[in-house]
Amino acid sequence: MLLSVLAREAASQVLEIRGDAEIGSLSMDSRKKTDRGLYFCVPGARFDGHKFAPQAMENGAVALVVTHFLEELPTVPQVAVRNVRAAMSLMAAAFFGHPDKEMKLLGVTGTKGKTTTSYLIKAIMEEAGCKVGLIGTTGNMIGHEYLKSEFTTPEPIDFFRTLRAMRDAGVTVVSMEVSAHAIEMGRLAGVHFEAGCYTNLSQDHLDLFGTMERYFECKKSFFRPEWIENAAINVDDDTSASILADIRVPHSTYGICNNADIFARDIEISEDGVHFIMKLSDVAEIPVNLKLTGMFNVYNALAAAAVGLIMGVAPQVITTALEKVKSVPGRAEMLDTRTPYKVILDYSHSPDALENILTAVKAFARGRVISLFGCGGDRDHLKRPMMGEISGRLADFSILTSDNPRTEDPFEILAAIEEGIRPTGGQYTVIENRREAIRYALQMARDGDIIILAGKGHETYQEIMGVKRPFDEKVVVKELLEEMNR
Repeated sequence: MLLSVLAREAASQVLEIRGDAEIGSLSMDSRKKTDRGLYFCVPGARFDGHKFAPQAMENGAVALVVTHFLEELPTVPQVAVRNVRAAMSLMAAAFFGHPDKEMKLLGVTGTKGKTTTSYLIKAIMEEAGCKVGLIGTTGNMIGHEYLKSEFTTPEPIDFFRTLRAMRDAGVTVVSMEVSAHAIEMGRLAGVHFEAGCYTNLSQDHLDLFGTMERYFECKKSFFRPEWIENAAINVDDDTSASILADIRVPHSTYGICNNADIFARDIEISEDGVHFIMKLSDVAEIPVNLKLTGMFNVYNALAAAAVGLIMGVAPQVITTALEKVKSVPGRAEMLDTRTPYKVILDYSHSPDALENILTAVKAFARGRVISLFGCGGDRDHLKRPMMGEISGRLADFSILTSDNPRTEDPFEILAAIEEGIRPTGGQYTVIENRREAIRYALQMARDGDIIILAGKGHETYQEIMGVKRPFDEKVVVKELLEEMNR
């Protein structure tokens, strides 16, 4: 495909074109070999892709997309654009044949619940007879086949390549997480969703957005006609009133506490799941027996049901699908330990998420609640003492350990968490090595106790000093129990 043709597809972003070339592939990584590649010079906080253009040319790139022309490469065709990522999205869509136009995209945004809700939507649409793709934090799926992914919402080249593979495999509906990062950076420029779902807002990603107001405005911007056809909004979240006041697309609401089109009542929570009555617009009352536990999963189920109804799925089909979902990777996932105590794996890496999982488990725990968690390095520093305070207040015992320290000193992170937990008077210990911290939790647990391994969830690595090392907590727990049994 000619560079000039791709540039026309991104006309809203293009400032000027110099030269033309036949493009055989797309890339934003200068280190990767390409065949007649178009290299996107993405400017970032730490690295500027423009500096690596010569390396990209050595590896097969024949043209560049830039924010300013690189005069030192006068013979190389270049397209100057306003926003490289937005232009990349528009060009990648064209390069891969606009697969997004051939499928129904269902997007879920919010701080918490995106992963579980997207899984539940997938289950509903499959029960309705569709072949469904999934894009999100735990990876991508075509039907039941897993595909690896780097981001919650992939970068545009990977995103449209994945959509093309899904379409070629017969996928007609895609359930996906829409991250605030993707919206802010323009990764989804030009993409239109059949339905968008809003779960909630709580503190996270302040390292990027700076303030909660800016973080919310980014989320809110997703609910515009240029992005979505229909919307499902959690009316119980305090921020939803602002979205509903300005929304200009057909929408429905769901909730538990406030008046909503879809709501739950008679909620009963246990370690085996949740039973509730789902009421649909004062028309139908349907009993639901979720195998997922916690009040937050009632909200996730209602969110998925709301999207299912938007898509025309019958209420009974929705209920059947919800009840078939046994677990979601790393989301309040009960591990099969065959011990007198329980071990739950959960991705709760923000204050609100940690409070939710601890509150949920305390409601049905027969013994102590043991909380094991840390905080990620190179991210929002403000949440560290907040999470310490939450665990000290709610857990019977807290084990502070490393999460992904990245390039930070893990003991400095732990000291910040201690600032929050110390005033609560809650019992705790500090064990920086996460494997040894888990061993300690397993050794101290008694009959009826519940251990919550928080923060890592589905992740199969631990990032220390910029290096990702294998660390799958399901595997670690299994290995430690085998060692203890020996």
